[in-house]
Amino acid sequence: MPSLQLIATAAFGLEAVVVRELAALGYEARVVRPGRIAFAADTQDVCRVNLWLRSADRVLIELADFEAQDFDALFDTVQTLPWEAWMQADSAIPVRGRAHRSQLSSVPAIQRTVKKAIVDRLQARLSKTLPETGPPVAVEASLVDNRATIDLDTSGDGLHRRGYRRLTAPAQLRETLAAALVALSFWKPGRPLIDPFCGSGTIVIEAALLGRNMAPGRRRRFAAEAWPAIDASHWLRAREEADDKALPPLKERLIGHDI
Repeated sequence: MPSLQLIATAAFGLEAVVVRELAALGYEARVVRPGRIAFAADTQDVCRVNLWLRSADRVLIELADFEAQDFDALFDTVQTLPWEAWMQADSAIPVRGRAHRSQLSSVPAIQRTVKKAIVDRLQARLSKTLPETGPPVAVEASLVDNRATIDLDTSGDGLHRRGYRRLTAPAQLRETLAAALVALSFWKPGRPLIDPFCGSGTIVIEAALLGRNMAPGRRRRFAAEAWPAIDASHWLRAREEADDKALPPLKERLIGHDI
């Protein structure tokens, strides 16, 4: 498959942290708007960045970016996109939408228009019946300043869901934010790290993952693992790489405590 435009989403203010993480992984990224970082990659990289990104929220595949002043423009452009390359006749097609400072301000209407355009395209090329009983291929339709972006969500659950936490605590710090705080601090492996008000220990855990160079997503599954468009061998190789790059336990013990 030709080069893809991937998007890493992030909380506002953390874009520079995500850009640095991508640079460390070998990708040249740029912030295209607040909370949205773009970089060129391929299907193998979809697997790698989902496993390795620490401070990003999700990894998306951008299929289109275009002006959409009315619903006709939105429908017509979405219908021309190669949905059959990513979806099968039984794929579930959830559509999420949002709108900000745009002529098209009704999110439910945006979602209905995008869904109808996708279904029309798939019915013409794959099957007249689309039962939507298969794995979901989630679509995100975003309109900002009358410009529409159409994305596929490869992550599924947000990247903060690492897979290591079985219990939750009140006011728990999100893992992606904790990782960003560690990255923005002066801490590095070999230095002491003490969190005297650690709560459920998120900052200490994320620092340990960073210090041992352990891919934060290695214990979890991603939505795109069920997509036939992304070869299963890519995920296998990405996880093997993550295992190979993990470092031994830290010599300096990290300390966290709370009441």
